[in-house]
Amino acid sequence: MTILIISEPNDVHAQAVTAALKKRGDNNVHLLDFSDFPARMSLDMALSARGPSKFRLRIAPDKLIDMDEVRSVWWRRPQSFGHHTQSMEPLARHFAMTETATAFQGMWQASSCLWVNNVVRDAAAAHKPWQLDLAKQCGLRIPETLITTIPERVKQFWQQHKGEIIYKPFLQTFHSWRETRKLKQEEFTQLDSVKLAPVIFQELVPGVADLRVTVIGDEILPAAVDLTKMEYQLDVRLNQQAYERHKLPADVQQKLLLLMRRIGLEYGAIDLRLRPDGEYVFFEVNPAGQFLFVEHACQLPISDILAGHLAQGKESKVLPISTRKAA
Repeated sequence: MTILIISEPNDVHAQAVTAALKKRGDNNVHLLDFSDFPARMSLDMALSARGPSKFRLRIAPDKLIDMDEVRSVWWRRPQSFGHHTQSMEPLARHFAMTETATAFQGMWQASSCLWVNNVVRDAAAAHKPWQLDLAKQCGLRIPETLITTIPERVKQFWQQHKGEIIYKPFLQTFHSWRETRKLKQEEFTQLDSVKLAPVIFQELVPGVADLRVTVIGDEILPAAVDLTKMEYQLDVRLNQQAYERHKLPADVQQKLLLLMRRIGLEYGAIDLRLRPDGEYVFFEVNPAGQFLFVEHACQLPISDILAGHLAQGKESKVLPISTRKAA
């Protein structure tokens, strides 16, 4: 059986999991770089009223992948399709890109193998308002949050929390990473900019530790950094080398697993903060969050566990994406 990793060749996380799979004896592992399509990758689908449907990808002159033979797919870091921007006029290029995306999406959704993560669920899980609402339904504490395009609402929220609020973007991408920042009163002169696009504002949660919790199927791998020893406490991602293993209370673990089932993910990197009173506060879950910095700092076998999950090819008991009430 075949295992596919959808990413780009220089992705060190894809390289680590590929190495872990091959160490297990799973050698039929292939990385799909969408920028190879259509120059070095081709697509062929045949659907018949009388026989089985066939979905195939040719990823090299001598390598044809039949999706029926794929055990699992890791939707890690999909790249843009590689239609030649120089040789096509804009409307034709847009048409080619949308047709390509629709065809591939149809093939992915017709696949019955394990997806880490399911493409539709992965895209939906990136929506932070929904994440926070689901986390609250699952019994997790969330920060007081304001998402707005109204400058006056920001000022009211700032006053309500005595100036102790932060702001951050909805999406952190490889190409547009921005740190979490505290909102200062002198920045009020720039608040009209929120009219252009919604911004997330949250109360600044006091903390003694920040956690990165990697969840793979039913496996929970928590790591924490001691904020009392950190120079920069607003965005703990800037202190990656300081993580240590952490023991999460059983009830918090169950709530996180429930969230993962409700949101429909096989893999997620969850950020929590531990308050001085011992309560854990949920910040977000990243469906494709980085894990190697935690793996190396804490000697957590995340690559091996993810490789094992892909090799097993069995989906966790995921609740439907439309479910609204916690079990």
